Amino acid sequence: MSTTRVLFSLATAAAIASIGAAPAQAQSQSAPAGTAAVSSMNVAAPASCPAVLQHTFKRLQDEAPQNLCQYSGKVVLVVNTASKCGFTPQYEGLEKLYAKYAARGLVVLGFPSNDFKQEDADAKKIADLCYNTYGVKFPMFITSVVTGNGANPLYAELIKATGNQPKWNFNKYLIDRNGKIVEYYPSKVTPEDPALVGKIEQALGS
Repeated sequence: MSTTRVLFSLATAAAIASIGAAPAQAQSQSAPAGTAAVSSMNVAAPASCPAVLQHTFKRLQDEAPQNLCQYSGKVVLVVNTASKCGFTPQYEGLEKLYAKYAARGLVVLGFPSNDFKQEDADAKKIADLCYNTYGVKFPMFITSVVTGNGANPLYAELIKATGNQPKWNFNKYLIDRNGKIVEYYPSKVTPEDPALVGKIEQALGS
Protein backbone atom coordinates (compact mmCIF):
# COMPACT_ATOMS: atom_id res chain seq x y z
CA MET A 1 0.00 0.00 0.00
CA SER A 2 2.80 2.37 0.87
CA THR A 3 4.49 1.82 -2.51
CA THR A 4 1.20 2.31 -4.36
CA ARG A 5 0.56 5.61 -2.58
CA VAL A 6 4.04 6.89 -3.46
CA LEU A 7 3.57 6.01 -7.14
CA PHE A 8 0.16 7.67 -7.16
CA SER A 9 1.59 10.88 -5.63
CA LEU A 10 4.38 11.01 -8.19
CA ALA A 11 1.92 10.56 -11.06
CA THR A 12 -0.32 13.31 -9.67
CA ALA A 13 2.59 15.70 -9.31
CA ALA A 14 3.69 15.03 -12.92
CA ALA A 15 0.18 15.70 -14.20
CA ILE A 16 -0.01 19.04 -12.34
CA ALA A 17 3.40 20.06 -13.66
CA SER A 18 2.36 19.27 -17.23
CA ILE A 19 -0.70 21.54 -16.88
CA GLY A 20 1.54 24.51 -15.95
CA ALA A 21 3.94 23.78 -18.79
CA ALA A 22 1.32 23.48 -21.52
CA PRO A 23 0.59 27.22 -22.02
CA ALA A 24 4.30 28.03 -22.24
CA GLN A 25 4.83 25.29 -24.82
CA ALA A 26 1.84 26.46 -26.84
CA GLN A 27 3.15 30.04 -26.73
CA SER A 28 6.57 29.01 -28.02
CA GLN A 29 4.99 27.11 -30.90
CA SER A 30 2.70 29.96 -31.97
CA ALA A 31 5.33 32.74 -31.61
CA PRO A 32 9.01 31.99 -32.16
CA ALA A 33 11.43 33.46 -29.63
CA GLY A 34 12.01 37.19 -30.17
CA THR A 35 9.01 37.71 -32.50
CA ALA A 36 6.93 39.59 -29.92
CA ALA A 37 9.81 41.97 -29.08
CA VAL A 38 10.54 42.77 -32.71
CA SER A 39 6.87 43.23 -33.47
CA SER A 40 6.35 45.65 -30.62
CA MET A 41 9.45 47.61 -31.65
CA ASN A 42 8.11 47.91 -35.20
CA VAL A 43 4.75 49.14 -33.94
CA ALA A 44 6.30 51.64 -31.52
CA ALA A 45 8.85 53.11 -33.94
CA PRO A 46 6.49 55.32 -35.99
CA ALA A 47 4.83 56.71 -32.85
CA SER A 48 8.17 57.75 -31.37
CA CYS A 49 9.40 59.36 -34.59
CA PRO A 50 7.92 62.74 -35.61
CA ALA A 51 6.07 62.66 -38.93
CA VAL A 52 8.45 65.18 -40.47
CA LEU A 53 11.35 62.74 -40.01
CA GLN A 54 9.58 59.65 -41.33
CA HIS A 55 11.48 59.68 -44.61
CA THR A 56 14.45 57.80 -46.06
CA PHE A 57 17.16 59.37 -48.23
CA LYS A 58 20.36 58.04 -49.76
CA ARG A 59 23.61 59.18 -48.15
CA LEU A 60 25.89 61.28 -50.36
CA GLN A 61 29.12 59.34 -50.00
CA ASP A 62 27.82 55.84 -50.71
CA GLU A 63 24.07 56.09 -51.43
CA ALA A 64 23.28 53.93 -48.39
CA PRO A 65 19.61 54.49 -47.40
CA GLN A 66 19.26 56.56 -44.23
CA ASN A 67 16.03 56.78 -42.25
CA LEU A 68 15.73 60.24 -40.75
CA CYS A 69 14.01 58.72 -37.70
CA GLN A 70 17.52 58.07 -36.40
CA TYR A 71 17.57 61.80 -35.58
CA SER A 72 14.35 61.67 -33.57
CA GLY A 73 14.73 63.60 -30.32
CA LYS A 74 17.39 65.90 -31.75
CA VAL A 75 17.22 69.52 -32.84
CA VAL A 76 17.53 69.39 -36.64
CA LEU A 77 18.78 72.12 -38.98
CA VAL A 78 17.92 71.28 -42.60
CA VAL A 79 19.90 73.10 -45.31
CA ASN A 80 19.72 72.95 -49.11
CA THR A 81 23.27 73.22 -50.42
CA ALA A 82 25.17 73.83 -53.66
CA SER A 83 28.82 73.69 -54.66
CA LYS A 84 29.07 76.73 -56.94
CA CYS A 85 27.22 79.39 -55.01
CA GLY A 86 28.32 82.59 -53.31
CA PHE A 87 26.97 81.08 -50.10
CA THR A 88 28.92 77.82 -50.44
CA PRO A 89 31.48 78.91 -47.79
CA GLN A 90 28.61 78.56 -45.28
CA TYR A 91 29.57 74.87 -45.24
CA GLU A 92 32.40 75.87 -42.91
CA GLY A 93 30.09 77.72 -40.53
CA LEU A 94 27.54 74.89 -40.58
CA GLU A 95 30.26 72.39 -39.66
CA LYS A 96 31.43 74.61 -36.78
CA LEU A 97 27.84 74.90 -35.58
CA TYR A 98 27.45 71.12 -35.73
CA ALA A 99 30.76 70.52 -33.94
CA LYS A 100 29.85 72.94 -31.17
CA TYR A 101 26.35 71.66 -30.44
CA ALA A 102 26.27 68.02 -31.61
CA ALA A 103 26.97 66.71 -28.13
CA ARG A 104 23.94 68.62 -26.84
CA GLY A 105 21.66 67.19 -29.53
CA LEU A 106 21.98 69.27 -32.70
CA VAL A 107 22.27 67.65 -36.13
CA VAL A 108 22.68 69.49 -39.43
CA LEU A 109 21.28 67.73 -42.52
CA GLY A 110 22.59 68.85 -45.91
CA PHE A 111 20.55 68.36 -49.08
CA PRO A 112 22.46 69.26 -52.27
CA SER A 113 20.18 70.58 -54.98
CA ASN A 114 20.55 71.88 -58.51
CA ASP A 115 17.28 73.82 -58.37
CA PHE A 116 19.23 77.06 -58.83
CA LYS A 117 21.67 75.61 -61.39
CA GLN A 118 24.67 75.83 -59.06
CA GLU A 119 25.26 72.22 -58.06
CA ASP A 120 27.67 69.79 -59.66
CA ALA A 121 26.17 66.80 -61.49
CA ASP A 122 28.92 64.53 -60.15
CA ALA A 123 28.18 63.26 -56.63
CA LYS A 124 31.86 62.45 -56.07
CA LYS A 125 32.81 66.07 -56.73
CA ILE A 126 30.13 67.27 -54.32
CA ALA A 127 31.41 64.87 -51.66
CA ASP A 128 35.01 65.94 -52.26
CA LEU A 129 34.07 69.60 -51.80
CA CYS A 130 32.11 68.87 -48.63
CA TYR A 131 34.49 66.49 -46.91
CA ASN A 132 37.92 67.58 -48.17
CA THR A 133 37.52 71.32 -48.78
CA TYR A 134 35.21 72.22 -45.90
CA GLY A 135 35.73 69.28 -43.53
CA VAL A 136 32.01 68.52 -43.30
CA LYS A 137 31.11 65.77 -40.85
CA PHE A 138 27.38 66.36 -40.58
CA PRO A 139 25.10 64.08 -42.66
CA MET A 140 24.83 64.86 -46.37
CA PHE A 141 22.42 63.28 -48.85
CA ILE A 142 22.32 62.84 -52.61
CA THR A 143 21.12 65.64 -54.87
CA SER A 144 17.36 66.16 -54.90
CA VAL A 145 14.68 68.74 -55.74
CA VAL A 146 13.78 71.09 -52.88
CA THR A 147 11.31 73.47 -54.54
CA GLY A 148 7.96 73.31 -56.31
CA ASN A 149 5.78 70.31 -56.95
CA GLY A 150 8.80 68.03 -57.36
CA ALA A 151 10.26 68.80 -53.93
CA ASN A 152 11.44 65.74 -52.01
CA PRO A 153 9.02 64.58 -49.26
CA LEU A 154 10.88 66.28 -46.41
CA TYR A 155 11.02 69.61 -48.19
CA ALA A 156 7.37 69.32 -49.23
CA GLU A 157 6.48 69.15 -45.53
CA LEU A 158 8.84 71.97 -44.57
CA ILE A 159 7.38 74.21 -47.28
CA LYS A 160 3.81 73.39 -46.29
CA ALA A 161 4.44 74.02 -42.59
CA THR A 162 6.29 77.33 -42.99
CA GLY A 163 4.78 78.74 -46.17
CA ASN A 164 8.34 79.27 -47.37
CA GLN A 165 10.17 77.25 -50.00
CA PRO A 166 13.90 77.75 -50.61
CA LYS A 167 14.42 80.91 -52.62
CA TRP A 168 18.12 80.19 -53.12
CA ASN A 169 20.83 77.85 -51.87
CA PHE A 170 21.58 77.55 -48.15
CA ASN A 171 18.09 78.32 -46.90
CA LYS A 172 17.55 76.78 -43.47
CA TYR A 173 14.73 75.15 -41.53
CA LEU A 174 14.94 74.50 -37.80
CA ILE A 175 13.05 71.56 -36.27
CA ASP A 176 12.82 71.08 -32.50
CA ARG A 177 13.21 67.85 -30.51
CA ASN A 178 9.50 67.09 -30.81
CA GLY A 179 9.44 67.40 -34.58
CA LYS A 180 7.89 70.87 -34.62
CA ILE A 181 9.18 73.09 -37.44
CA VAL A 182 10.28 76.17 -35.52
CA GLU A 183 11.65 78.60 -38.08
CA TYR A 184 12.69 79.27 -41.68
CA TYR A 185 15.83 81.27 -42.49
CA PRO A 186 16.88 82.65 -45.90
CA SER A 187 20.40 82.29 -47.31
CA LYS A 188 21.65 85.60 -45.90
CA VAL A 189 21.20 84.27 -42.35
CA THR A 190 24.61 82.73 -41.76
CA PRO A 191 25.35 79.83 -39.39
CA GLU A 192 26.95 82.38 -37.03
CA ASP A 193 23.95 84.72 -37.01
CA PRO A 194 22.90 85.42 -33.39
CA ALA A 195 19.22 85.00 -34.30
CA LEU A 196 19.81 81.48 -35.60
CA VAL A 197 22.25 80.49 -32.86
CA GLY A 198 19.92 81.82 -30.17
CA LYS A 199 16.98 79.84 -31.56
CA ILE A 200 19.11 76.68 -31.70
CA GLU A 201 20.21 77.12 -28.08
CA GLN A 202 16.61 77.69 -27.06
CA ALA A 203 15.53 74.51 -28.85
CA LEU A 204 18.37 72.59 -27.20
CA GLY A 205 17.11 73.71 -23.82
CA SER A 206 19.88 76.05 -22.76
